[in-house]
Amino acid sequence: MQTHRLTAHPSRPPLAVTAVEAKVIGHTADWLRVRWRVEGSGKLVVPPFAGRGRADELWRTTCFELFLRPVGGAAYSEFNLSPSERWAAYDFASYREGMTERPASREPDCAMRQGSTFAIFDAAIPADLIPLGRCDANFAAVVEEEGGAVSYWALAHPEAKPDFHDPSCFVAEVGPPDGS
Repeated sequence: MQTHRLTAHPSRPPLAVTAVEAKVIGHTADWLRVRWRVEGSGKLVVPPFAGRGRADELWRTTCFELFLRPVGGAAYSEFNLSPSERWAAYDFASYREGMTERPASREPDCAMRQGSTFAIFDAAIPADLIPLGRCDANFAAVVEEEGGAVSYWALAHPEAKPDFHDPSCFVAEVGPPDGS
């Protein structure tokens, strides 16, 4: 599984976080499993447990995001996954246009583990939430640190301000489930 190193947007540098990485750790007919690793997490703000359930505006604090766009298409899906265990999934017809809530038969599983210098966030997204076939992807993270410092991490930052939706951010690939 390929590890993707995210970069912080230069307009919003982190305080203590030194690196954020993301990778797919499994993709079966039932789940897409993704892991984010945050290095230098000593000042990381972790949203308190809120229980599973959909919620909007998770990006206002520490949140992990995945964007998937079927290869060759304009439509894409956005997944916001919080250490609080809240989540959101949206479909877009094209760049920031036609946003609708993506239906789900079950909820993602999310778990945050913190070490002394790093944090691991694992998310298992139900397969019926994932677009079919091979997808272009953007792995991203919003990282809040003590004192209200917020940094925006993604595979690419083509604009003067952070924009995870920008089509040029979709530089990774997520294939179909293993064995397909």
